[in-house]
Order: sequence, then C-alpha cells, then structure tokens
Amino acid sequence: MKKILFALALTVCAIATTQAQSKIGHVRSQVLLDTMPSRKAAIKEIKEIENAGLKELKDADSAIQVAYIKYQKDAPGMSETVRQYEENRIRRMQQNLEERQQQIDQQLQTMTQEMNVVILDRVKKAVAIVANAKKYNYIIDESTTLFSAGGVDVTNEVIVELLKLEAEAAKKPGK
Repeated sequence: MKKILFALALTVCAIATTQAQSKIGHVRSQVLLDTMPSRKAAIKEIKEIENAGLKELKDADSAIQVAYIKYQKDAPGMSETVRQYEENRIRRMQQNLEERQQQIDQQLQTMTQEMNVVILDRVKKAVAIVANAKKYNYIIDESTTLFSAGGVDVTNEVIVELLKLEAEAAKKPGK
C-alpha cells in the first residue's frame, strides 16, 4: 500500500513539474495581419481587380440593355428569321455575361486563397521564430481562445519578426 501511495505521489509531482515547465504565449492575430505591408498590398490588388471586373460586367450589361431596347424598337418591322437571330444574339450576350461573371469570381477567389497561403505561412514562421527563441511550448491566438487566465502576450515580438520576414520577401526578385 505504501508503494502505491509513493508511486502516486511521484506521478502527481511529475505532472505538476511538467505543467510548471510549459510556457504559454498568445498573439492577437488580427493585429499581426493588419501590420503586414504584403497583406495590405494584396488586399489593394484584389480590390483593383475586383473593381475592373465589376466595370467590365457593368459595361457588358449596358451593351445587353442597349441591344434589347433596340430589338424592342425594331422588332415589329423584322422578319421572323431576323427576329430569332436578334433574340439568340441577345441571349448569347447574356450567357457570356454570366459566364464571365463566374470566371471573375473564380479568379478572385483563387487569388485570395493564394495570397492568404503566403501571408499565413509568413505569420506562422514569425510565430515559430519567437516561440523557439523564447522557449514557448504553445502560442495561442487570442481570437480563438474561449478562456485564458495566463500566458504572455508575444504579439509585439512576433510583429518584429514578421516585419523582418516581410522585408526579406520584398528584397527577393519576383516579389
């Protein structure tokens, strides 16, 4: 019985020692993202492409409206063959507009995903640098934590590393 109590006491001490040795830090991920020049540039680039796409779609829609108004005006004097031709032409214009809208949406989605991968990889790398340098076992994002009664906010240290990584990436050709 004494051996069991002794083993239990050792186990409790080992668990307490292990927990005491765990270092936990946390970051505010939105602050990190808002600090990144590359993210700001990516958002601007996507917005510009989105605006260009919207203008293209608006222009195509205007052309369809003009063609439809002209068709309505001229339809009474058209032969059945010409009327069917014009109806098909306007219908094709509308289909092309819908297809182009889908293409633009897909391109924007793909660009956003590709840019997010690069940005999030850079954030993870900066967090890893700080975690390794400061010997943290865990660094948790505050925005996804339901409760926290401890840990150290390492956001500022991660920002420093993140800006270094941003500067390195900006120096590389093709960036």
